[in-house]
Amino acid sequence: MHRRTLLASALAMIALRPALAEGSFEFTLTEAEWRARLSPEAYAVLREEDTERAFTSPLDTEKRAGVFHCAGCDLPLYDAAQKYDSGTGWPSFWQPLPNAIGTKEDNTFFATRTEVHCRRCGGHLGHVFDDGPQPTGKRYCMNGVAMVFKPA
Repeated sequence: MHRRTLLASALAMIALRPALAEGSFEFTLTEAEWRARLSPEAYAVLREEDTERAFTSPLDTEKRAGVFHCAGCDLPLYDAAQKYDSGTGWPSFWQPLPNAIGTKEDNTFFATRTEVHCRRCGGHLGHVFDDGPQPTGKRYCMNGVAMVFKPA
């Protein structure tokens, strides 16, 4: 009985996931337009706050100079010079570009985390943690499918 109650509670929390980043955004599309614009995987991450499986994105091992852009609206998000190998299986950065991201509290999965989203379209990118390298001490752990890399 106890397991059943825990399972029901966990399912209820997943069902009550917070909506995408709150507020108005300068780049907006209808659900149908987002679905037409994005791959099913990118739609699930950017518009439904899903998470891609670790070690599946080629952007995790991308080492060229360039800029990572939002896959939803093409806003430049991260310079490749701020990328590092966190060993987590997701592209990680110690700092975003100025005025590129927004954040909000995320209380899903029995923990409080800080969710990161594109400041222009509100698309979910990943989470930021306080266990990254200097000079910021931050680890912006991003879903590769939420971004597009443009070499310099």
